[in-house]
Amino acid sequence: MSGFHVKSSAEPFPELHGHGLLLRPWDADSDVDVAAWLRGVSDPEFQRWNTPLRPVRDIDSARESLRSRTESAADGTGVSFCVMAESGGTALGHIGINEIDHVMRVARVGYWVLPEARGHQVATRALALASRFAFGAIRLHRLELGHALGHEASCRVAERCGFRYEGTLRGAMFEAGRHDAFRDVHLHARVATDPMPVLPDPDPDPDPAQPSHAL
Repeated sequence: MSGFHVKSSAEPFPELHGHGLLLRPWDADSDVDVAAWLRGVSDPEFQRWNTPLRPVRDIDSARESLRSRTESAADGTGVSFCVMAESGGTALGHIGINEIDHVMRVARVGYWVLPEARGHQVATRALALASRFAFGAIRLHRLELGHALGHEASCRVAERCGFRYEGTLRGAMFEAGRHDAFRDVHLHARVATDPMPVLPDPDPDPDPAQPSHAL
């Protein structure tokens, strides 16, 4: 299994290294980060499975969206990581630990991967790394992962990372591109006492010439 360690930083949450990845806090003041965020949340595959309350359509709204993530980190209710290869380079995707309840010690996780990085288990490796951080440094007891019914790639990510399927939530999220219609959600979850999943060795750095819908 890949090594795991936390590197302290001036940010509210640290950088995480492991499984061939670097997870670092997003920077709303970085034009590069804002552009990557805009690409991620405006990608058709993201929009197929997610409907944000506040649409992000341009650089200004992307910066505002990313800044709200920074504010959540500052008040301890969420942490959002830019996912990169451990060797460096550009953003591969995003993973967030959201809606943190420090009383019940529960949170929800979400992620997306940019088109050129798909097919290399980036989401799987990022979720494994973020989960270790959540159960360790944040001292959470339960992590929940919900995805729209039919999102098989996300279902496989959850299962590979030890998030057991717990049931179907009826009408629990918006339909794609709509705030007046709803669809069902598969709920997966993992608790701190569950066995640690064993992941395969990290894939090589993603090859942009080989696009894939897999995460």
